[in-house]
Amino acid sequence: MSNPPFFHEASGTVRFWILIDGVHVGASIGKEVLHYHYRPTAADDNPMETYELHAEEIDAAVRKRVAGGSTEPVMLREYDLS
Repeated sequence: MSNPPFFHEASGTVRFWILIDGVHVGASIGKEVLHYHYRPTAADDNPMETYELHAEEIDAAVRKRVAGGSTEPVMLREYDLS
């Protein structure tokens, strides 16, 4: 079983794990990426809330990166999101 997603203050990222082919793969996405991609007009947006609202799309981006050869931990960037 994997750990629940959480915001890592020191790195400014949401860290999370998704199950791919029976293996939990660690990944992260920066609060700035979440803000600029999903809520550019928001003020003081919560990165965990934004992550949770878009987890399905974010998880799909991790799967795509892993399918393309990326290894754990996968650090998503804005260009990874559709």
